[in-house]
Amino acid sequence: MMKYAAPTPSADWCLFLDVDGTLIDFTDSPQDTRSDECLNRLLQDVERSLAGRIALVSGRGIGKLDELFAPLRFAAAGLHGAERRSASGVLHRAAIAGVDLDGAREALRAFAARCPGTRFEDKGLALALHYRAAPHFEAPARGLVRRVAAGLGAAFHIQEGNMVLEIKPSGYTKVAAIEAFLAEPPFAGHTPVFVGDDYTDCDGLRFVEASGGISVAVGDRVRAQWHLPDPTAVRDWLGRIAALKEHGQ
Repeated sequence: MMKYAAPTPSADWCLFLDVDGTLIDFTDSPQDTRSDECLNRLLQDVERSLAGRIALVSGRGIGKLDELFAPLRFAAAGLHGAERRSASGVLHRAAIAGVDLDGAREALRAFAARCPGTRFEDKGLALALHYRAAPHFEAPARGLVRRVAAGLGAAFHIQEGNMVLEIKPSGYTKVAAIEAFLAEPPFAGHTPVFVGDDYTDCDGLRFVEASGGISVAVGDRVRAQWHLPDPTAVRDWLGRIAALKEHGQ
């Protein structure tokens, strides 16, 4: 049985947080996911306690993250690293030249239209096919995504997630995003802590471990140095980080 425990907070940390399944419970459709005033206030308090050293690292686009946590805007990496906004607000995006995604969009959109319960999500630089509400369509969804990605060539690859298949630019990862954050203020020189729940977070978890940091897994899908059972437990633990400033640590 999984033993759940979390590391004791430190004011020296810089914190990298996945969103879906980590801060917020999964829903059948990403459009149904909502933040709330309590979570927003908690993240603000954590940001103050760590002197701004918090970043969201998500498969969602940065624009969607801003909508989700409005009116707050955090340093963030979106689309699994294909776009990144530094703490100072500088935006970096994957440069994909000469690749037309219109055919891929239409193929995935048509699949979702004829397969009830699946959902196509157009993220701009990335395309996702969700089957959480229709797991019996997983096999045909995988076959289609493989064919579509192969047609796009080496510039794109398949990113698997929790009941979602995503076609995204190659060479951009959550690891690369975290590494870039760690080279910039206010993150540079501080201990990285990454919290994630899915296969898409595995490389990030391993990277912070190798960098002398701390990995925290949520749920039982991936392994890490520490484990929390669900987003509710993550929020409770974040409350302990937020309290650092109150206690003068």
